[in-house]
Amino acid sequence: MPYDKFNVLKSSVVPLPAENVDTDQIIPARFLKATEREGFGDNLFRDWRYDVEGKPKKDFVLNDPTYKGKILLAGKNFGSGSSREHAVWALYDYGFRCVVSSFFADIFKNNCLNIGVLPVTVSPTFADLLFNAVESDPNEEVEINLDKQTITLVSTGQSESFDINAYKKENMKNGFDDIDYLLNIKGEIEEFAERK
Repeated sequence: MPYDKFNVLKSSVVPLPAENVDTDQIIPARFLKATEREGFGDNLFRDWRYDVEGKPKKDFVLNDPTYKGKILLAGKNFGSGSSREHAVWALYDYGFRCVVSSFFADIFKNNCLNIGVLPVTVSPTFADLLFNAVESDPNEEVEINLDKQTITLVSTGQSESFDINAYKKENMKNGFDDIDYLLNIKGEIEEFAERK
C-alpha cells in the first residue's frame, strides 16, 4: 500500500517535549496483535491519552484542541526501545507526516522512512526555537521542504537543513516503501535479467 507522497509540508505543530519517549509509550505492546496498518492511530500514546476507564486525559497534548497539525515536535531521543514498526504505523494512521526531534533512535528513524513519516533531525538550539515559538503561538506554522532538505519557521523565516539518504528521499517523494520501489522498477529488473 503506497503512502502519501511527500514534497513540501506546511503545517501547525503538536509539541511533545518529553525526552526518551520509547516505542512502548508510542504504542503499548498490548495493541500489537493486528497485522494491518490501519487502526493504530486510535491507540497512539494510549496510556498518556486515556485513563484506566478510557476517558481522555485533559492535560495530554493530543487531547488539547489548542494544538493540531501533521508535524509532531518531539523531545530528544524519540523512538527508543524496541524496534516495532507499529509505533510509526500509529503516528501515520493518526495523521502525522513528519516528526521533528534533536535525536532519533536509529531503528525508529529507519522505520519512519519506510512508512511515510519523515523524521527531521534538527539541532537542540533549533528544536528549542520551535518549542518556544509554538508555546507562544499554537498556530505557528513550520514548513518542511524535502527537495531542499530544509525546515523553516514560517513566521520568521529561520531555517535549518537536515540530512536524508538519497534513496529514502526519492521513496518519500514518490510515496514508496522498499517493496513499492522494486515493483516500480519491475520492468527494468526483468529487462536486466533477460540481458544476463
